[in-house]
Amino acid sequence: MKAGRLAGSLIAGVVAAVLTVAPAHAVTTISSGHVDAVDVDWTGSALTLDLLDSTVTPPVDRQPADVVLNAVSASKTTVPSNSAYSFLGTPGSPVWILPQTQMSGIVWPGFDTEGVPSGVLSGNTVTIKLVSVNGPADLSVYTTNSFGTPTVWFDSGNGLPDNRSIAINTHAHANWAFEAAGTYTAVFEVTATTAGGTAISTGQKTYTFTVQP
Repeated sequence: MKAGRLAGSLIAGVVAAVLTVAPAHAVTTISSGHVDAVDVDWTGSALTLDLLDSTVTPPVDRQPADVVLNAVSASKTTVPSNSAYSFLGTPGSPVWILPQTQMSGIVWPGFDTEGVPSGVLSGNTVTIKLVSVNGPADLSVYTTNSFGTPTVWFDSGNGLPDNRSIAINTHAHANWAFEAAGTYTAVFEVTATTAGGTAISTGQKTYTFTVQP
């Protein structure tokens, strides 16, 4: 009886240990298609920050920590010779870009504040903050106009945090540029002030990107 109870206790202990270390959820890897990586919503009393995955039907809100955005090899290009792109590195050096304009076979991350109604926030704006980046090289986010001139939104190469004010009811895309292959983690936070003058925050959320050689 004692031996049986001991064996049972050992088995129960092993099962408990397995349950303790088992992941609570599966990570979703997205390598192509449209996502709103920075998706800001208003719950009626708070701002939220998640990732809206439109690669599935219907689209699904996911926690950023539950997703890996994969920059496939087809996203690899070279830094332009135009000096306006010097923030990306030396002209001709490799850079991986998740583009502002959708391209087949490459993930297309956007910014979305359409879930925030007018009038609840001061100035009808939020501030998106890139708090930190950890990876093999720099990460930058920028837009280009019809003439190809870049406007940098965030750049880990010149110090962080970086802040970008964006109006509510916005759905926008930008170029996400990675200067080396490998795994990056980027921490974002969205802040605002309510119409009543209270400072609010979504809290910091961690995003993971894998960049293929």
